[in-house]
Amino acid sequence: MTIPTPSSSPILLSKCIVFPDQPSSVADLKLSVSDLPMLSCHYIQKGCLFTSTNLDQISLLDLLKSGLSRALSRFPPLAGRLVTDDDGYVYIKCNDAGVEFIHANACDFFVRNLLVPGDLPEGFKEFFAFDRMVSFAGHFSPIMAVQITFLADGIFIGCSVNHAVTDGTSFWNFFNTFAEECKAAKSTTTTKTITITPTPDFRRDSVLVSPAVLRLPPSGPKVTFSNDVPLRERIFSFSRESILKLKAKANEKKLVDNGDLTVTAVEIMGKQSNDMYCQNNGKVGSILDSWYKNDTVTKQHADSEAISMTTISSFQSLCALLWRSVTRARKLPPNKTTTFRMAVNCRHRLEPKLDPYYFGNAIQSIPTYASAGDVLSRDLRWCAEKLNENVIAHDNGMVRRFVEDWEANPGMFPLGNADGASVTMGSSPRFPMYENDFGWGRPLAVRSGRANKFDGKISAFPSREGSGSIDLEVVLAPETMAGIESDSEFMQYVSAPN
Repeated sequence: MTIPTPSSSPILLSKCIVFPDQPSSVADLKLSVSDLPMLSCHYIQKGCLFTSTNLDQISLLDLLKSGLSRALSRFPPLAGRLVTDDDGYVYIKCNDAGVEFIHANACDFFVRNLLVPGDLPEGFKEFFAFDRMVSFAGHFSPIMAVQITFLADGIFIGCSVNHAVTDGTSFWNFFNTFAEECKAAKSTTTTKTITITPTPDFRRDSVLVSPAVLRLPPSGPKVTFSNDVPLRERIFSFSRESILKLKAKANEKKLVDNGDLTVTAVEIMGKQSNDMYCQNNGKVGSILDSWYKNDTVTKQHADSEAISMTTISSFQSLCALLWRSVTRARKLPPNKTTTFRMAVNCRHRLEPKLDPYYFGNAIQSIPTYASAGDVLSRDLRWCAEKLNENVIAHDNGMVRRFVEDWEANPGMFPLGNADGASVTMGSSPRFPMYENDFGWGRPLAVRSGRANKFDGKISAFPSREGSGSIDLEVVLAPETMAGIESDSEFMQYVSAPN
């Protein structure tokens, strides 16, 4: 069945400023070396799709405004503004200036229009405020805007947040709190307790807060990629079963082939979790002893092979698959260097560790390089191992080296695909996107706006089904998208939409 495409854009009905319900006691927050490079990035635009509620529009808007006001009291920086002092340091002034709240109607849109597996309707991009606004604009515009768009049979709650103020972890912590405050207010039972996300950690006492100054032009920075390049965007879904098959393929490495006896890394790893490594530094000890009773292959040899064995995670396996497929679709020459960038959370990598609810950006971008010839001629495991090695190596020392390198040459985050051979993975399937229950159930889907999108930009979301299933929001040049849609290696793992 063909689903009709909406022909009109949302109609703006009202706009106002929502203020925190309590005055802020948070001091000005200095932007860190992870925050400052984001001043040239667009505002983050993410939102959740819901079915209709039993509340009329006025009652629902009142509920959302009051919940937002209470949530802002727990996240004062989002209601503030950016300021730059005479020395060139940029701060978030927690001055309770408020956030923008927008009410719009999109009666031509149905829930099913946003659940299609193919390209989303163009008008959907107007479900978000501050479209393509650069984060430097937080000096004279709100740091956040919330837009409530009513569909014919549903609701979309879209948040646009300054990327120099939050990363994905902080963003979804706020979104969860916003939903929890609304659900608590809507609940009419006194016995039902609503869990509220812990209060953010606003401390600025880590190595990320630097004396280095980022010099900015008076007019502010510009994005580092073109907004006018033709692109296609679609969601590819991967079920838990499909990802487990992919992970098994990435981890399959023959250790011994002795007549009728073949042992693989997959068999040895068994049911180890994604984040664990083989015990005893990879040695399988007594397990191998029982397999090599006749000493056909010595235990010493088996141990040396097992030591080199590394568990590739589900997500790294999926990234390797995508790296191969996009490289193949781009038809790059074999000697062309390709890059796969992954954003990593530094909160637990630093020593001493940052609080899990540290507010701000605490991410770094890890590039992995390989020639197009190697990416395509070697197997999936080889690509996954390259990614895995870089993730493992990004420890406290590496985080600090990234900070030192930036301090030596302060600059903007180089988003984009200037050489035509890059893939950039953002967001995370671990973010609690489907925990946003405002009082009428979990979201049907999570979607994003036009912000920070270019050829090769991928965003990973958890699937609504959970249990390790993943949705990838893939943005590519039209001819490259057509290439991966006809790529048998890639498409065999893509799940049909529910």
